[in-house]
Amino acid sequence: MDWRKLSSVSEFDEILMQSSVKGSAFVLFKHSTRCMVSTMALRSFEAEFRSEIPAYFVDLIKNRDLSNHIASVTNVPHQSPQVITINDGNVVYSDSHYHISAEKAIVL
Repeated sequence: MDWRKLSSVSEFDEILMQSSVKGSAFVLFKHSTRCMVSTMALRSFEAEFRSEIPAYFVDLIKNRDLSNHIASVTNVPHQSPQVITINDGNVVYSDSHYHISAEKAIVL
C-alpha cells in the first residue's frame, strides 16, 4: 500500500481544500504506534484496501496537534485507530478500532 504521510495542519488543510473539487476523495488513517489494536487494524486495512483513492497516514504519537485539528475541522471525534474518508470536502465514512473497514472506506 502506498501511504502518503501527513504531518502538518497545512498539509491536511491543502488536501481538504483540493478534495472539495467534485469527485475528489481521500482516505485518512490515524494510527498510534504504541497501540496493538491500532497495529492490528492498520494491518487488516492495508491487506483489504484496493483503490486508487489517495490514502494518508497520520502517526498520532508524533502528530497529536494534527489529529486534534482533523477532529475539529471534520467534526469527527478523535479515536485511535481511526479511518476517515472525505469526498467533495465532506466526511462520507468514519470508523474506529475493530469497526474499520477498507471496503466501506472506499465506497463513495
